[in-house]
Amino acid sequence: MSDDTLPPMDFIVIGAIKAATTWLQAQLDQHPDISIPEIEPHYFTREHSRGAAWYRSLFPDTKAAGSLWGEKTADYLAKPEAAERIAKAYPDVKLIAQLRNPVDRAYADYKMLFRRGTVTGPPEQYLTWLDNEQPRFLNDGLYAAHLRRWMRLFPPENLLVITFDDVRDHPQRTLTSVLEHLGARPYDDPEAIARRYNDSSEKLLPMPVRKALAPLKPLARPYRDNALFRATRGLFAKPISYPPLSSDLREHLAEFYSQDVRELESMLGRDLSHWVPATSQTPPSALALQVDEHAQALSNCMHTGGNDEKIT
Repeated sequence: MSDDTLPPMDFIVIGAIKAATTWLQAQLDQHPDISIPEIEPHYFTREHSRGAAWYRSLFPDTKAAGSLWGEKTADYLAKPEAAERIAKAYPDVKLIAQLRNPVDRAYADYKMLFRRGTVTGPPEQYLTWLDNEQPRFLNDGLYAAHLRRWMRLFPPENLLVITFDDVRDHPQRTLTSVLEHLGARPYDDPEAIARRYNDSSEKLLPMPVRKALAPLKPLARPYRDNALFRATRGLFAKPISYPPLSSDLREHLAEFYSQDVRELESMLGRDLSHWVPATSQTPPSALALQVDEHAQALSNCMHTGGNDEKIT
């Protein structure tokens, strides 16, 4: 195999961020016929310059007959360049998109970067308008705008869309539908299915300690489920206190996403009205204009190749 040969991929989980994609990755990793890297490669976004040989190195040396190879990178969904690059490299690949109530997703994404220390201000600083230092919080939840891009590049039968609600309420049924989409034989691990991943309520070490220990994180990963390791960590870990999402800001976000959610319902033929409360009316003109302009910019980006901005 030459150094510039890409791995023979069967599927890619494209996101969204904070929509239970880590749960799905864990389920697929348990399947005896599926190979999926533990890390998010980001090969078709910020790590593309590392080249095909690096991407290929994330997979086994050989691919057994009947096995399926895939990866999960949750930022692909919202990145125009990812859709174009994947379509060029793997025009027949199976895609899985996981969506979540965009209001909850935006706040969950904010909380993730808050506990990492990437953002320090209140939610209002980042979740009011797109024009802020973390536009991904709002942008990544405009699912209809993003899925439209993928649907232009791939046949409809190649794309499976599931939701956070599906995983929460019917995990076994959801996993079964995913495996059927991939053409994989039925398989389940009840313990893994019931486990929560990337839980924002999980206790964490103080930020200075986490930063000091960051270089050792890869070495500690194999021991995370060890009882002694967990007990020792528990002595120092503390719950994180997050700035709350106010009812006014939640209503504002529902208005921001209402038009996109309606379009998504039409695209998927699915009722998602519980994502946008009935009290939320048509977005105010200024907010509607911002969403429309941003959607148009996303569409234009589809034809200009996007960009490779690095996200956290």
